[in-house]
Amino acid sequence: MTAVLTSLRDKVLVITLNRPEVKNAIDSAMSLGVLDALSRLDDDNNLRVGIITGAGGTFCAGMDLKAFAEAGLPEEIDTVFRYGCRKPLLAAVEGVAVGGGLEMALTADLLVASDDARFGSPEVKFGLFPGGGALLRLPRHLPHSIVTELALTGEPIPADVAFRHGLIARMCAPGQTLEVALELAAAIARNAPLGVDAAKRLLHLAPGRTEDELWPEQVAMVEAVFNSEDAKEGARSFAERRPPRWSGR
Repeated sequence: MTAVLTSLRDKVLVITLNRPEVKNAIDSAMSLGVLDALSRLDDDNNLRVGIITGAGGTFCAGMDLKAFAEAGLPEEIDTVFRYGCRKPLLAAVEGVAVGGGLEMALTADLLVASDDARFGSPEVKFGLFPGGGALLRLPRHLPHSIVTELALTGEPIPADVAFRHGLIARMCAPGQTLEVALELAAAIARNAPLGVDAAKRLLHLAPGRTEDELWPEQVAMVEAVFNSEDAKEGARSFAERRPPRWSGR
């Protein structure tokens, strides 16, 4: 069985974690498959947005501990967790996103989750700790006390708590997360790719830095995007009352 499947929905690449017999636990085949899929997303100019989801009604139960005991950490998993991808990425979460599964979801820019989903960092229960970015990224969305409880007790939180504090962008009924994520992805894909890219980069640069520090980098992005062919096309299409034809230049 292929550990990671990909499919196209217009300009959207759907990446499916495909080890449902172990709740999509991460081994080397899955890690390398996700890395390949994210590289494909970034390298293909016809693709605008990615969605990562899980087969079998669950997102990802974390690292495959049996595989870890035999062979150590999944190959290239740090690259996946640390860098994600350049283009917008959404996570469609059903069931559980725990441990490395939560950290996989946190590589996305927006999370869509079913209302019965659960999010957690149980690593301390298995002699480990959340070392794939959860403790660096969760504090951007959740209060310090909730992150601390997740990390130290290993117990998960339900989707409604994650939604209330802003970790989840959209919450929906079970079985609907991919369709809701596809609607969000289509709304992103309709926009000018240079502008979307600049917005994502600036949002990623912002945490922990002041406006004065970031303003020169914002100015450089403004100069590049506002003088692009797409900027001219956006103004022309508005004046002519027609859909824009983006070139990415």
